[in-house]
Amino acid sequence: MNRCAEAAAVAATVPDAGVGDAGLRPPMVPRQASFFPPPVPNPFVQQTHIGTASRLRIFLLGIILLPIRALLVALILLLAWPFAAISTACCPEKLTHPITGWRRKVTEPALKFLGRALFFSMGFIVTVKGKIASPLEAPIFVVAPHSTFFDGIACVIAGLPSMVSRNENAQVPLMGRLLRAVQPVLVSRVDPDSRKTTINEIIKRATSRGEWPQILVFPEGTCTNRSCLITFKPGAFIPGVPVQPILLRYPNKLDTVTWTWQGYTFIQLCVLTFCQPFTKVEVEFLPVQVPNHEEKSDPVLFANRVRNVMADALGIPVTDHTYEDCRLMISAGQLTLPMETGLVEFTKISRKLKLDWDGIRKHLDEYASIASSSKGGRIGIEEFAEYLKLPVSDVLRQLFALFDRNHDGSIDFREYVIGLAVLCNPANTEEIIQVAFKLFDVDEDGYITEEEFSTILQASLGVPDLDVSGLFKEIAQGDSVSYEEVRATPSIASNKVSPENHEESTSDKKDD
Repeated sequence: MNRCAEAAAVAATVPDAGVGDAGLRPPMVPRQASFFPPPVPNPFVQQTHIGTASRLRIFLLGIILLPIRALLVALILLLAWPFAAISTACCPEKLTHPITGWRRKVTEPALKFLGRALFFSMGFIVTVKGKIASPLEAPIFVVAPHSTFFDGIACVIAGLPSMVSRNENAQVPLMGRLLRAVQPVLVSRVDPDSRKTTINEIIKRATSRGEWPQILVFPEGTCTNRSCLITFKPGAFIPGVPVQPILLRYPNKLDTVTWTWQGYTFIQLCVLTFCQPFTKVEVEFLPVQVPNHEEKSDPVLFANRVRNVMADALGIPVTDHTYEDCRLMISAGQLTLPMETGLVEFTKISRKLKLDWDGIRKHLDEYASIASSSKGGRIGIEEFAEYLKLPVSDVLRQLFALFDRNHDGSIDFREYVIGLAVLCNPANTEEIIQVAFKLFDVDEDGYITEEEFSTILQASLGVPDLDVSGLFKEIAQGDSVSYEEVRATPSIASNKVSPENHEESTSDKKDD
């Protein structure tokens, strides 16, 4: 056994994570094929193509509609502020009791009317289907697919239920006061017990038998392009009470509302939408979903069933993508290179294997140094399984296949280590590329070839057959390139990302 086998001691994993007959070789998905766009498109990317005729129409209509609608929006928000101020006067930011009495009776109808007027002034034509459940019938609304900041229209149509929002949002001038008027469940990012506190607050309100307003939740937790429903977060399903699903559709020829992590910005979408003659939206209230005994004790099971009901009604598939997958795609996208599904596939398979990421993360440097000493040695599936202290199983074969480039039954162990580095330390792209250079600089002269450079980017991003010849020629002085030359390239090394703390970044993309 070569020195790479020593890596098994530090790649701590959970035993019995996979079972399978080592003698039976299941049909494996080739590495390249696994990275082709799957049957479910990438839900975090939106590409709206606007033709010349559409651009001309947007320009001409925008001259008239844009200033008028912007003025109306500002005016309605200013009119709504006094009612919100009256509703929340003398009330703490985090409510301990619901707002009742004359203040609610006076302000609630006014805010509902102004909310509808707000979306009408922006050009939205709303079609409502189904019947809204009462607080006793369904204490919680779950809304999907979540694709834009305009989805707030569901809150207006549902009668201004409470929403879950970050505590910082309640401090924003004007908008913060309007948010507080709907009696939100506020989440604090500095409170280490925030998740527990939020769940307890949702349970308290959901089981109050109508004392508190209904709660509206976007269970996907982030915006998608509406091509599928990603994994629902279990928060809305933990109380074990009936929920009413709400579907959102935007049946327009030109999509000017979708707000994903790769696509138009907040300002661009506002301008494009305001310049349309009108924007159609359908809000459909599905029948109330009541959890059975098993689902009351297993919120994930309840969430999956409700998601399937909503997906069937929408006629779209469901996918195992999660909000965390979106974060991985951000880290790849910051390199200004394609955000394909490689990292996501790697992560999903690793989850199935129940890899102990804490143990791997602690010893990643030692793991990398052992892989580097192998000088590009290749390993087979049995040796790969031995390194990970796992039996050869169908799931492990899928993970192995992701790195089997030429389908010869062997992989370059260094690529697997780079994949681990991306998942363990995604906060700094420069650090990952530096680790990759050390692994592929076999003769330790500080330079790598174009082929090795391509392999590094493919292994880091999970993008197959990536053509980097143009980029290589741009930064290389000859037939090889140094780490310092790559580091000086703005499109690669200067992009530092922190997916784990992206909420504090300058990105204007939405998460919940």
